[in-house]
Amino acid sequence: MSQVIIVDSGGANLASLQFALQRLDARAIVTSDPAVIHSAARVILPGVGAARDAMGRLHASGLDEVIPQLKQPVLGICLGMQLLFERSEEGESACLGVIPGAVTRMRAEAGRPIPHMGWNELKSRRNDPLLEDIADGSHVYFVHGYAAPLSDATLATTEYGEDLPAVVRHDNFWGTQFHPERSGAVGARVLANFLRIH
Repeated sequence: MSQVIIVDSGGANLASLQFALQRLDARAIVTSDPAVIHSAARVILPGVGAARDAMGRLHASGLDEVIPQLKQPVLGICLGMQLLFERSEEGESACLGVIPGAVTRMRAEAGRPIPHMGWNELKSRRNDPLLEDIADGSHVYFVHGYAAPLSDATLATTEYGEDLPAVVRHDNFWGTQFHPERSGAVGARVLANFLRIH
């Protein structure tokens, strides 16, 4: 059994993530206690909703200061990944500043509605333990209307009118724009890989 802390950032559907981790024999605890999060073996930062609201909740619990200083493996999911960047156009919000760059609103075009919602393919840019045994073209589930910038942190992309970061990494911080807990066997493999990272 592996101890994983899920940050209770509010507004997130935490139950499906807990169940996905339980299926991998991981003991997942949901908390916003900075001391518990600081001492955890691994930390997952989920997020649903607006960046400004999520950052307000993190600030209220002091986690906006704690999370960027964590040394253990950290995985941001969906909005949680976007919060790892410096800022977001969503509410003109300052974020955690772990990864350089700004999250921007995606542009709707004919045949390409926003938010981007549904299954889409992954294309790997470089090898990483989080993506071990994940084949190019694997389908995962996205729901987002804002996108992080392509950068040196991008491990894998997805195409939605343009290439968008689907997986990022900076030091001990990883992020998935997609929801691994809603992405079937591929998502389960991503979570299992994260549980093995030291």
